[in-house]
Amino acid sequence: MKARIVTFALTGCLLGTILTSCNQDPEKRMEQEKVELSESKQDLNKAKEEYNIEYQNYKLENENKILDNEKKIIELKEKRLKVKKENRADYDEKVKQLEGKNNALRSKMNDYQDSGKEKWESFKEEFNHDMDELGQGLSSLFKDNVRD
Repeated sequence: MKARIVTFALTGCLLGTILTSCNQDPEKRMEQEKVELSESKQDLNKAKEEYNIEYQNYKLENENKILDNEKKIIELKEKRLKVKKENRADYDEKVKQLEGKNNALRSKMNDYQDSGKEKWESFKEEFNHDMDELGQGLSSLFKDNVRD
């Protein structure tokens, strides 16, 4: 008997919920969906704008780092004559490699195409890693040059 009462009560609640949702005015529902769509478009536009600002700032910041690296490479080339003759060929090769890496990073940044948030984050992580390696290589060569 208790099971029938509980079953009857649950069935009544379920039926009431279904009837209430079916009686919702279609015009109200349509208007609500339009508002939600408009809000979604605004959110998407805002996210795109924020991404563009982040990309431009990141690009500018790294272009400045690349320019600083170019200055350091020029300084290394100028200090070439201070390196012992037997070490110059190796020194020149290292400078040439660093210059190539710097140019490759510039190209990589300029050639980047928007491919979504995940790929952007992956790109930044890889680019920062490569930029750090180049910076360490330049610093290392400066230190080595002081000892020669």
